[in-house]
Amino acid sequence: MINMDKIYLITDIPGYSPQISRLLSMMNYARHTTLEDVKDLGVDQLDFLMDSKSNSIGALLLHYAAVEYAYQVATFEGRDLTEEEISIWGPALNLGDEGRTIIIGNNLSYYLDRLNEVRQRTYELFATVDDDWLYTEEAFWYNKPANYYFMWFHVFEDEINHRGQIRLIRKRALA
Repeated sequence: MINMDKIYLITDIPGYSPQISRLLSMMNYARHTTLEDVKDLGVDQLDFLMDSKSNSIGALLLHYAAVEYAYQVATFEGRDLTEEEISIWGPALNLGDEGRTIIIGNNLSYYLDRLNEVRQRTYELFATVDDDWLYTEEAFWYNKPANYYFMWFHVFEDEINHRGQIRLIRKRALA
């Protein structure tokens, strides 16, 4: 779905309404830059911890997939994660000690496969709605209203935020 000939364009994408196209364009660029930052990393670099309280690059990559999955469930299905889903995605959503303990020993293709699986589902789900859907409002953080547009902005904003961590960790892991 990432069209490298149009990676720097926030534009229409065939099969999607205009605002959803623009949202996906931004998500695609954020993902492209993330993938560039992690290419060729080995398990040691993916598991590297700067200190006992930091996250690994692998955990952050899985966090991206977990956040995106959680927002799929919340916005498209109107529900919270089930206990089974929490057992799968909880360590990546929560990070911290749980993530440091559980999210280790995976090669890059493991993380890329999770990211791609979740993103593919996002593409499929977004193809089923139009721009009006983006303006659906719900109570959100601190019981304040938010619309789906903001929630999906947060999905890639979170990725961009943590990508800064990945760049720092990468520099230390490769030093």
